[in-house]
Amino acid sequence: MKSLKKQRRIQVIGVAVVALVLSTALIGYAMRDGINFFRAPSQVIAEPPAATEVFRIGGLVEEGSLVRGDGLIIRFSVTDGGATVPVTYSGVLPDLFEENQGMVGTGRYINGTFEATEILAKHDENYIPKEVVDALKEQGVYVAPEG
Repeated sequence: MKSLKKQRRIQVIGVAVVALVLSTALIGYAMRDGINFFRAPSQVIAEPPAATEVFRIGGLVEEGSLVRGDGLIIRFSVTDGGATVPVTYSGVLPDLFEENQGMVGTGRYINGTFEATEILAKHDENYIPKEVVDALKEQGVYVAPEG
């Protein structure tokens, strides 16, 4: 009788472990397209990602680089003080988007240009996304806002 209980317990534990591993694998598989890693311009230049990889880039919009083209196409450069990456975006920019301000864009790095599908800008005069602040601190060019 005891060996039967022990055998059942081992079977239940085995089934639970298999179910846990399977569910973890399915969750990871389902989330693979929803995870976007953040990269600073210096990281993009040092190790260019594959053209199929979707990621986020952030930094400051370089002064004098904002060019509005025909229609909704906008070109600008984003920098972290160490490197500059050209960006193209087709769409309407956020109202608070401007030069020398923090931004984060989501998209792909294709042929030396970051092709953004989404652009996020600051929401008040002191806001810079945490990832951008960390990248600027790493480069040694971050200046804390006054106030």
